[in-house]
Amino acid sequence: MRHVYLAATGQNRGKTTLSLGVMDGFQRRGLSTGFIKPVGQRTVIEEGVPADEDAVLMKTVYELAEPLRQMSPVHIPRGFTQSYIDGKVVEDLPSRIVAAHSQFAADRDMLLIEGTGHAGVGAVIGLSNAQVAAMLGSPAVIVSEGGVGRPIDEIVLNKALFERAGVQVAGAIVNKVDLLAKPDLARTLERGLARHGITLLGVLPYRPILSNPTLSMVLEGVHGETIHPGPDLDQVIGGVAIGAMEPQHMLQRIGPGALVIVPGDREDVIAAIVHARRIGAEAGGDALGLVLTGGYRPRKPVLEAIRAADLFATIVPEDTYAVASEVHDLLVKTHAADRGKIEEIKALVWEYLFIDRILEVATEAEVRPSPATA
Repeated sequence: MRHVYLAATGQNRGKTTLSLGVMDGFQRRGLSTGFIKPVGQRTVIEEGVPADEDAVLMKTVYELAEPLRQMSPVHIPRGFTQSYIDGKVVEDLPSRIVAAHSQFAADRDMLLIEGTGHAGVGAVIGLSNAQVAAMLGSPAVIVSEGGVGRPIDEIVLNKALFERAGVQVAGAIVNKVDLLAKPDLARTLERGLARHGITLLGVLPYRPILSNPTLSMVLEGVHGETIHPGPDLDQVIGGVAIGAMEPQHMLQRIGPGALVIVPGDREDVIAAIVHARRIGAEAGGDALGLVLTGGYRPRKPVLEAIRAADLFATIVPEDTYAVASEVHDLLVKTHAADRGKIEEIKALVWEYLFIDRILEVATEAEVRPSPATA
């Protein structure tokens, strides 16, 4: 069994997106592929057991046979780090990871290992990405995102930490690159990384659908009361605007397809957005929907105007800041129900990522004993 460790230079770099696409690429090459996330930080309860949400996502999308306990052997709930530092955690966590990893060998041609955050994340409990990759004997592929200087700097920094742990860095992927505005950026990144002995394994272009949720996802995520569904709940929002200023100023900040989060008692702002949409105004006329916060219900004429403008709207009890945070989480996560988004990810990764190069750098698994059992 060959394996590769997919790491990142920080949060929200698109590592889960890459995992979905790379898994698809391996399967298109006819390889029976398993998935493991050794250390998870976002835990959900699925099938009656705690597991990292990315492991649940991969199991659901690809109908993977392995139990979640094997795919997500260690997860870090709130308060775990403090307990570990205080000496209250006595379980041999490295052994649990090694045992889960070794169970894949008999059944799979390839194993995709997904890390958590940058190379140093998890060091506080002795399970940094660099330490885990070294423990499993897996080469690392580092994921960063758009730009020139920042991704190269981040990748070089993470490479140093992996190599210090004895991990081979097999290459890097740069995600969310505006190739339309900068068509030569891929070549620049390739040359810049080559100066540090790092192979560029692919550059993925920015696509709004890969970053932004649909209106139906927003509705599900904020658990609001639907005032009006609008013309199409499957529309992808173009961005988020906060309605916390005078209407004439607010309208200038609403971009195409924006979801506006606004207190339900700011009827002046709501009315301005509705009017702009109805007349197709240049400023504010492209708003896609409203999230009315604070549990405040606008007066009946305002609600009727929202419906007449065919504008998506939902009312939620939380304040504007809390709702904005919830929507932000939706902006950076992929859910199994996002079928259109997942198909776009598969197609994009297949087109732009050098899957065969990743297969070349993947190595045969050589399970190493944990420090506690060596």
